[in-house]
Amino acid sequence: MSVDLESLSEATSGAIGALLSTTILYPLDTCKTKYQAEVQAHGQQKYRNLSDVFREAIRTGQINSLYQGLGTKNLQSFISQFVYFYGYSYFKRLFLVKSGSKSIGTTANLVLAAAAGACTAIVTQPLDTASSKMQTSAFGKSKGLWLTLTEGSWSEAFDGLGISLLLTSNPAIQYTVFDQLKQRLLKAKQNKTENAASTEALSAFSAFALGAISKSIATVLTYPAIRCKVMIQAADSNDNEASKVTRRSRKTVAWALCAIWEQEGVLGFFKGLHAQILKTVLSSALLLMIKEKITATTWVLILAMQRYLVLTRGRLKSA
Repeated sequence: MSVDLESLSEATSGAIGALLSTTILYPLDTCKTKYQAEVQAHGQQKYRNLSDVFREAIRTGQINSLYQGLGTKNLQSFISQFVYFYGYSYFKRLFLVKSGSKSIGTTANLVLAAAAGACTAIVTQPLDTASSKMQTSAFGKSKGLWLTLTEGSWSEAFDGLGISLLLTSNPAIQYTVFDQLKQRLLKAKQNKTENAASTEALSAFSAFALGAISKSIATVLTYPAIRCKVMIQAADSNDNEASKVTRRSRKTVAWALCAIWEQEGVLGFFKGLHAQILKTVLSSALLLMIKEKITATTWVLILAMQRYLVLTRGRLKSA
């Protein structure tokens, strides 16, 4: 079975970009997730804004807890981005070969991106759920990955899978907008310079800017579903058996929608939107910027490795 080296290069560079951007922005991600998970009750809420979460970590001497779950999040980010970029690149190349087209339209791009996103969600959902639970645990009370995954039934590891599949529209919108903007920008540069070779890659600033714009659009359109997902996956503050039974009966999409509507109203569906945009835009922009800059290097390394393996195999056969 042959490996699509170009898709492998895209997947590897995307996964490395995700790993670096996740690590850099993780404290912000933890504050954002804890803020989103809280539902206002009887007019009272623990966190009035994003900075309250950070202040709590300082006040309780738990600054290190802003990194709780970082290993799990990095593992989830690396695997999900590798699977996504490999699937997305592979599906695009397959579509072009089967259709005989020279380019992919917006509709086809959305479908292919959603298909890659669905594969990613199914593969990485347990890690995604575990990461959310670890981030929303009380500071200093987060459990390890194995304990988090095994503390409930196997089905609990897939909490929020339905919404995750729905949210495949988020990266689908994001990368479609990014690709379309990228093509137009490169085409405009090509028309000015009349030199296609000089416009094969975006500059770091252009990649960052296009990544920020595309992620902002995708985030605004899908945010209510994002908040519901965080609430469903969030750690429960009570650990007794009775509360666990109650938790399972209420950790549903219907429960999340009703809780937000009854306690916070329409605006509650967009609570934390600014934090989500800040984190995801920075993360996505960094990811795409890093990916754009290392893709060429990754491609050269993969080709060198392939050539080395071919030469080694030839020597072994002749020996």
